Amino acid sequence: MEFELSVIILLCCAFFAAGFIDSIAGGGGLIAVPVFLLTGVPPELALGTNKLVSSLGTTASLMTYAKSGLVLWRMALAGLPAAIIGGFLGTKAVLLFDSASIGKIVVFLLPLGVLATLFPKKELQQAKALTPKALYVYCPLVCLILGFYDGFVGPGTGSFFILAFHFIIGIGLVHASATAKVFNLTTGIGSLVAFAWHGDVLYMLGIPLAIANIAGNIIGSKLVIKIGPQVIRKILMVSLTILFISLAWKFFS
Repeated sequence: MEFELSVIILLCCAFFAAGFIDSIAGGGGLIAVPVFLLTGVPPELALGTNKLVSSLGTTASLMTYAKSGLVLWRMALAGLPAAIIGGFLGTKAVLLFDSASIGKIVVFLLPLGVLATLFPKKELQQAKALTPKALYVYCPLVCLILGFYDGFVGPGTGSFFILAFHFIIGIGLVHASATAKVFNLTTGIGSLVAFAWHGDVLYMLGIPLAIANIAGNIIGSKLVIKIGPQVIRKILMVSLTILFISLAWKFFS
């Protein structure tokens, strides 16, 4: 497909904003995918190319978090296989079946996530929270389910990872946001492999979009390290609200 320069600039701005939001609270796909679709790109190409760009952008964000020592690597390694498998299977499913029913379920569950952010837990000592049960039972299960969702639908996965890690596993919001990047990346790679296998990735367009997305991810991740969990909680609520409205419009309009 060929694109005019104005369209490429518009997409670059959208992916910069998506990277910024994604690095802090997840949900960058809420900006990227709809703008992609507005330019006339078929849905499967929009989703596939978005996976390529977001995977590269998440890598940049993860590197920034990792240098600051905020990533819980024991937890990341425990959930890694489940996240990759979930992302791959979710994309294989969406390429075969209609995702409308899954989208409606997500719409019904989203208000619970928004309400959960209104009652944040006190920041915990992360090392004490990582019990064997949390590491080897809850973490893989969360990663498999959200990995499947990421491959099947996608937008808002980062927000759900942060909420699950904070409220189910019991780690602080800053560490939850940082560690979520590992799983955003692995589920994205699993999904990208499936999209690429079906030829649904626009590689040349993905290059400038990836540069813009990486810039947004770096700026956003540095901001959250500097300011702390307060900014995560506020942006998380905003992104979840936008996600609810966007998916409600998509699946019920």
